[in-house]
Amino acid sequence: MARVGFLLDMDGVIYRGSRLVPGASDFITRLRKHGIPFRFLTNNSQRARRDVALKLHRLGIEASESEIFTCAMATARFLASQKANGTAYVVGEHGLAAALHRNGLTVVDDDADFVVIGEGRTMTFEMIERGVRLVEKGARLIATNIDPSCPTDQGTRPGCGAIVAMIERATGVQAFSVGKPSPIMMRAARKEMGLRTDETIMVGDTMETDILGAVQMGYRSVLVLSGGTKRQDLKNFAYQPDIIIDHVGKIPDEFIFENMPALAQ
Repeated sequence: MARVGFLLDMDGVIYRGSRLVPGASDFITRLRKHGIPFRFLTNNSQRARRDVALKLHRLGIEASESEIFTCAMATARFLASQKANGTAYVVGEHGLAAALHRNGLTVVDDDADFVVIGEGRTMTFEMIERGVRLVEKGARLIATNIDPSCPTDQGTRPGCGAIVAMIERATGVQAFSVGKPSPIMMRAARKEMGLRTDETIMVGDTMETDILGAVQMGYRSVLVLSGGTKRQDLKNFAYQPDIIIDHVGKIPDEFIFENMPALAQ
């Protein structure tokens, strides 16, 4: 029997700030009931998987660490594949450093193989200056994602893309990004579920990352309007999602089960 699985963006799809999106908990319950695999995907590198699972728990959704896939994880795994036991200078927070450590990389202040940029509130201009100097000395510039901004309960704050842009402009070196919509992260999350391309569905609220990544990978895609994208924005994009819905709870059963007829009974 053919299978299906879901990659679920988080902020704007499962929750907004500190509140669940309507229907999110029920949707996860539907997936679990029918044994449909899924991964929560986030371009936020600040938190470790355990921290993300705890946030979901406090919002009312039980999730294991194995169901969380972050851009920090994708970045760390990619760098380990490029240079085993490499070194990294990190502009970011705990989740990013922890992922690098778990994959055998050492966080250093000098003579780094990589300068790795995440997002967060603890960055200083001194850290940016050190990153610039290391890139000039030959360290490879890596971005966990290129999102220019991050929504918060207090409003918008600069994202990883804005931070890494300072180093790019200062050095003339373009960063290599691993997070959504990069196929590196999109492919790695699918493989964790053991699914083929045609069995994978991406649910997201952002055309430039979630839906673009799905289109480039050949995944089916669902755009929810509970986050950053409005229906009128779609005219600005050459690519389109497979379906558009108000929120994740309204994903129809036929879309979930169209390749699983036995479960639709």
